[in-house]
Amino acid sequence: MLTEVQLVAQRATLRHLARLHPEWTRPQLAVAVGCALSTVNKWLRRFHTADPNDLQILFSRSRARHTPLPSPDPRVIERISEIRTSPPENLQRTPGPLTILYYLHRDAELAAHGIVPPRSTRTVWKILHKLGYILDPSERTHRPLEPRQPLEEVQMDFKDITTVPTNPEGKQQHVVEVLNFVDAGTSILLYAQPHEDFHAETALEAVVTFLREYGLPPILTFDRDPRWVGSSSGRDFPSALRAYSASVFALPGHPA
Repeated sequence: MLTEVQLVAQRATLRHLARLHPEWTRPQLAVAVGCALSTVNKWLRRFHTADPNDLQILFSRSRARHTPLPSPDPRVIERISEIRTSPPENLQRTPGPLTILYYLHRDAELAAHGIVPPRSTRTVWKILHKLGYILDPSERTHRPLEPRQPLEEVQMDFKDITTVPTNPEGKQQHVVEVLNFVDAGTSILLYAQPHEDFHAETALEAVVTFLREYGLPPILTFDRDPRWVGSSSGRDFPSALRAYSASVFALPGHPA
């Protein structure tokens, strides 16, 4: 496919040859320029309606729509509202644009009146949005976290030791990990426990070792690592850390 620069050069050549050889037929011009006969016919018509020295005529015209789309039929809008609020065929969910479009094209009443439903889900979405069935997401306001006081909060997290080479016959990932305990108020590393096989039991043992050395902080935070929170259901693999933390933080004299 020719680029726009090549097409402009081709059209300029066609206009020049048409002026230089008015006796040439259009098939001859098509052969000389190296384009289709339909292209010669289209551009000669444009050249005849423009100034001979107009360079803008050589460029392609925009293929964008120049007129606005016609407004949808009021009966289509009404039917979309009915399908949205009262789903047909005992549909046990709120129908979206794709489902509404499916029922619109099966609507016998619209077909009887010769009304052609929209073909794009975007059109249905715009109608639902205009009717208030789809709302714009609320603007999120981000608030910075309040800075913690020293030793008010301890954050613990696993980090891989990337300098340890992998064993071709053993683990390929998480060969050696370090469980870091960092003071959130000062970003000081309080304790680091390396291990080659951190799982729920060994991770809990590292937490107990830290608590014995530093005591129980007011806040102890961690991410959603399965070794901390257990399985998604919480039944097959209950979280030992959360159960232990609940019992420890509930001790008398410690803030709940």
